[in-house]
Amino acid sequence: MSALRKKFGSDYQVVTTTSSSHQKDKRRKRQRFVDKNGRCNVQHGNLGGETSRYLSDLFTTLVDLKWRWNLFIFILTYTVAWLFMALMWWVIAYIRGDLYRPHDEKYTPCVANVYNFPSAFLFFIETEATIGYGHRYITDKCPEGIILFLFQSILGSIVDAFLIGCMFIKMSQPKKRAETLMFSENAAISMRDGKLTLMFRVGNLRNSHMVSAQIRCKLLKSRQTPEGEFLPLDQLELDVGFSTGADQLFLVSPLTICHVIDTKSPFYELSQGSMQTEQFEIVVILEGIVETTGMTCQARTSYTEDEVLWGHRFFPVISLEEGFFKVDYSQFHATFEVPTPPYSVKEQDEALLMSSPLMAPSLCNSREKNNSLDCLELLEDQESTTKLPAKVQKMTGRDGLPRKLLRMSSTTSEMTYSLGELPMKLQRISSVPGVSEEKQVTKTTKIATEAISKSVADLPPKLQRMAGGGGRMDGHLPPKLRKMNSDRFT
Repeated sequence: MSALRKKFGSDYQVVTTTSSSHQKDKRRKRQRFVDKNGRCNVQHGNLGGETSRYLSDLFTTLVDLKWRWNLFIFILTYTVAWLFMALMWWVIAYIRGDLYRPHDEKYTPCVANVYNFPSAFLFFIETEATIGYGHRYITDKCPEGIILFLFQSILGSIVDAFLIGCMFIKMSQPKKRAETLMFSENAAISMRDGKLTLMFRVGNLRNSHMVSAQIRCKLLKSRQTPEGEFLPLDQLELDVGFSTGADQLFLVSPLTICHVIDTKSPFYELSQGSMQTEQFEIVVILEGIVETTGMTCQARTSYTEDEVLWGHRFFPVISLEEGFFKVDYSQFHATFEVPTPPYSVKEQDEALLMSSPLMAPSLCNSREKNNSLDCLELLEDQESTTKLPAKVQKMTGRDGLPRKLLRMSSTTSEMTYSLGELPMKLQRISSVPGVSEEKQVTKTTKIATEAISKSVADLPPKLQRMAGGGGRMDGHLPPKLRKMNSDRFT
């Protein structure tokens, strides 16, 4: 936090957000990709000739239909099948002339006691439902009736298997199981274990467990590539513990799912201020196997940018009672404000990097040579400027030295830092001075001596007398400052 204070000055303060109820009133209305209940707001249009693909997978198409359409198809299919088979039995009776001899005891009809279409329909229902009242039956004088009876049995079995199986799968779908899986209404961003973390909460209302429960998060955000390609709703993965196994949940009590915001996170540059202008959507997917049925269940929800509360934390909901743990779901969605820096992780890293004296040499080495003078001044400020009084700092400053000498001195510093990064053997090899280096050192020493003599000559008489005796200005300084000053010139 001290680094942030140094970088941003007195403007740093603990920023808290408004209450969740106040934020709900100010929510910007925009289209969601996934609703809070998990429904995806996607419609497929202009399919053209691709609609025939739905008929190739008719069973899945019927299961995916809404309940009102399933019931309509169920009733319509049975009604049409019964009327069609009753009509077939009536046609056989009509062709054989059974309809004209209803009470002739000497005549043997194809189906006994079938005189009209209603009686043919009742015969089919009795046969299909295996009721068998015994009043209507097939005789052995009608081979076409026997063939039709076999066809009726096969067709009835196929229709029963298809429609009843469709209704069974429709009723046993685990979509309703997802109704008892809860997600918090809002997500929160605050500090956890010293790191800025995105958090949300999940819970299971049933006592039956979700076997092999796993959670995943996707960030949906439109962006434009460096080549100019626009990607609407580009999907990015949010790590919620895949590398550590934290995404595998033991969902017995409510859990808080965490996404650590670091350099690999898409939220690395997100701050409290930039979140007001960003547009994104976090899609949460919870999957698991229903313990009672063994079927895979999936629950979904999403959080838009206005549903992410900066500087909030969830209330604890678990308490220890006598012999058991109690979960208070009345506090499941509740959050409270906590002190959280309003800066992004990137800004915090840059502030810590600039305030660390150990990182100053690496910063100087990474810059270009024309910026080496600024790096040298930064090192001087961190090492010696704060140790000397203002008057002594002015006396011992390098303002009087030529820029050429400073530029050469900064180059020597850059070479020293670059040698420090090499292995010891290479440092010993690189430390052997050559002829050109000796000439450069001699030239640098000569220029420094002339510059110091010139700067002493420009001083007032009193200060010249203090600097007398070898051009050193520390004759009347305390021993500690004299030593520091001598180290500075050497």
